[in-house]
Amino acid sequence: MFTDSHCHLAMPEFLDQLPGIRQAMAAAQVDRALCICTTLEEFGQVHALATAYDNFWATVGVHPDNEGVQEPSVDDLVRRAALPRVIAIGETGLDYYGMEERKGGRSIADLEWQRERFRTHIRAARQSARPLVIHTRSASADTLAILREEGEDGGAGAAGGVFHCFTETAEVARSALELGFYISFSGIVTFKNAQHLRDVAAFVPLESMLIETDSPYLAPVPYRGKQNNPSYVPFVARQIAELRGLALEEVARATSANFDRLFLRAEPSAAASFHLPS
Repeated sequence: MFTDSHCHLAMPEFLDQLPGIRQAMAAAQVDRALCICTTLEEFGQVHALATAYDNFWATVGVHPDNEGVQEPSVDDLVRRAALPRVIAIGETGLDYYGMEERKGGRSIADLEWQRERFRTHIRAARQSARPLVIHTRSASADTLAILREEGEDGGAGAAGGVFHCFTETAEVARSALELGFYISFSGIVTFKNAQHLRDVAAFVPLESMLIETDSPYLAPVPYRGKQNNPSYVPFVARQIAELRGLALEEVARATSANFDRLFLRAEPSAAASFHLPS
């Protein structure tokens, strides 16, 4: 019934928990999950999850916050995107949050490498005909500008994709929707201090919405502050259903159909093959 469109199950803390998490998912009617890649180094583990379980899929990408890791080329991403069960490019985007504390006092101008990495992912997505999974934090103007500059305007040949774990304004959501992107909401929408985000969730059309956990982060109320996992995504759906005056089942059905339409439109053939470089 439910689909978690964004989780990080390849993280070490989940290695010995996976059987229990899968049981909890089944009990909560969470049928499927998209496992997100954040470095090329971890891609093998993420992809292994997707090939081991028929209700998991994988992405390939390098998170904008990750430094000191293998820098992806368009070819690196395109070759991995051709593998079975790899259905999106990302997590990619821009993150300008906490320039003083988190980025050593560097300026936005100093983060040109993030912008170039983002462009690499967009070009790979267009070349491989895979949608983008976009992370944007304190960087929405540049995120939208680069998408437009790279031809992501919703027209022919555009990769499209989703703005995951959305925390921006309704105006940013409107701009993303105009470019043909989906908007995904996480457990943040259940937080007491997130009324502004609930207002956005009430505004975004249901046919352009996804739900996610972003686990192990951002567990929804009533589990806030604890380790998150895909079995908690129904709490996100329940909050959206209450906001919009809909049945929970309607939100589950619509967001799962949106997942199919966005991510499963061009799943690679099981016959695809590619050997990672040693």
